Amino acid sequence: MQCYGEYVSGSISDEQRKNVILNSCPGAGACGGMYTANTMASAIEAMGMSLPYSSSIPAEDPLKLDECRLAGKYLLELLKMDLKPRDIITQKSLRNAMVIVMALGGSTNAVLHLIAIARSVGLELTLDDFQKVSDEVPFLADLKPSGKYVMEDVHKIGGTPAVIRFLLEHGYLDGDCMTVTGKTMAENAQSYPRFPDGQDIIRPVSNPIKKTGHIQILRGNLAPEGSVAKITGKEGLYFSGPALVFEGEEAMLAAISENPSSFKGKVVVIRGEGPKGGPGMPEMLTPTSAIMGAGLGKDVALLTDGRFSGGSHGFVVGHICPEAQEGGPIGLVQNGDLISIDVQKRAINVELTDAELNERRKKWSPPPYKANRGVLHKVVLHNLASEPFIAYVINGRLLNEHMFFHFQYIKNVQPASVGCVTDE
Repeated sequence: MQCYGEYVSGSISDEQRKNVILNSCPGAGACGGMYTANTMASAIEAMGMSLPYSSSIPAEDPLKLDECRLAGKYLLELLKMDLKPRDIITQKSLRNAMVIVMALGGSTNAVLHLIAIARSVGLELTLDDFQKVSDEVPFLADLKPSGKYVMEDVHKIGGTPAVIRFLLEHGYLDGDCMTVTGKTMAENAQSYPRFPDGQDIIRPVSNPIKKTGHIQILRGNLAPEGSVAKITGKEGLYFSGPALVFEGEEAMLAAISENPSSFKGKVVVIRGEGPKGGPGMPEMLTPTSAIMGAGLGKDVALLTDGRFSGGSHGFVVGHICPEAQEGGPIGLVQNGDLISIDVQKRAINVELTDAELNERRKKWSPPPYKANRGVLHKVVLHNLASEPFIAYVINGRLLNEHMFFHFQYIKNVQPASVGCVTDE
């Protein structure tokens, strides 16, 4: 993805860019780094909800087929034992999942997904829980996107089980948690390998990449309900600059393609990409990659009410709540407003007084929702047909404000701070 930024900045030719694209994927399976797929696979294994080694065995390894066969065997055993997800997913096992996300430098998407998983079994997991774990667990894995290794390298040194054993031995995980094997994590770990001597993929606790976790929860007048930053250590801990505001990622990409140098020193704000405004809270991987590829990684911060791919890196803050579509302060920011991000203070603020923000809010009106055609449109119209009165009200608004999608998805989706769940 970064080659696009390199191309628009003139660092590489279009032919070189196309060559990168043609050779980017070496084979089947998930993206190799500690991106969202490998993050969640590792977290689920640490939670006890998947079989040992399943998160780190490469897709094309013959062991992957053996793993699939084992899954069928263990499903039958789980039925016999009457062991259900609610018996495995507990506050303690969720903490185990958060611990491995921090140690491996995982994706910020883990915040959304683990909160949603917790809510699905009637448990509460909050942004503050992530901050607490981040304060207690060091960042140890030298994995892409911030490092140099990939998940296959982790597999070669014992895979996720070796990581789990290492973290257990250092007291970061709760070994009493039940797993899908019918045994506790500690019982499973008795057969797990230790890291081989000389490996430098997972750092020792005494020499971490960062003494605390890379995921930081920031609040302030720009994100009163919280935001999620991914700070691996190389970006610095403070950034301040004038806002450069875009209504959606497409507008930002068009601007950086035309004049990447105009972004230097700015705090790029991409809004209207939240759960309701997106809709669906899309990932800002292309914008962050364009910034890094253009050589602006140390000169630009990016804020959004959308989210990030696990492949995103740089000085980035997402999940800003409330989102712009709901009248959050991010929707009131204007070009040139001074924004400061202080990771040590966990603060994200725009230099505007409450009175100035309130004055802008009086003049603000929500933009029309973006979903106005396709399958979602048909679903909504079908559902509304059985509710004549509601259909009349919603259809009236549909003609004026394109708000038909509101009743199906947009009305129900929760903020990012509570996992974007739609079924409550």
